[in-house]
Amino acid sequence: MRFVFYVLAAIVVCFAVAAVYIRTAPIDVGEWHVDPETVTPPAASNFVLLVGPTAPQIDAVPLVVAGRIAAVAEAEGAVVQAGSPAEGFVTYVVRSRIMGFPDVVSIRLDPHEDGTRLNIFSRARYGYSDFGVNTARVQRWLTAARGE
Repeated sequence: MRFVFYVLAAIVVCFAVAAVYIRTAPIDVGEWHVDPETVTPPAASNFVLLVGPTAPQIDAVPLVVAGRIAAVAEAEGAVVQAGSPAEGFVTYVVRSRIMGFPDVVSIRLDPHEDGTRLNIFSRARYGYSDFGVNTARVQRWLTAARGE
């Protein structure tokens, strides 16, 4: 009976240590602040990459689109990791509510015709699958970018 207790206690301690590490591990800006157009898609399925022909076109100037994205990002608790919305190239860190798992979202806004091309790369830092979290986030942010 004691053995089972010790094993369970060890599992709880390991879980707590992992949770603290996930919440406090620094994010290397040089590794994560990347231009979506130049990135190689990861092997894992925990990302969304919209660039080039798949990048959405928004009928507004880049500064307006940047403001809309900044507003939705802030409302969802995202923190600017590098760059700035006003520059048109920014990387946000968004953490899950319960465990604090970090997702990293890099956005480049390019003037295109009468609007803006929104290149976006949203990915989970840990794990192989994100259960559709990044896809849902990108859809919400695109809706906000369009002013809907």
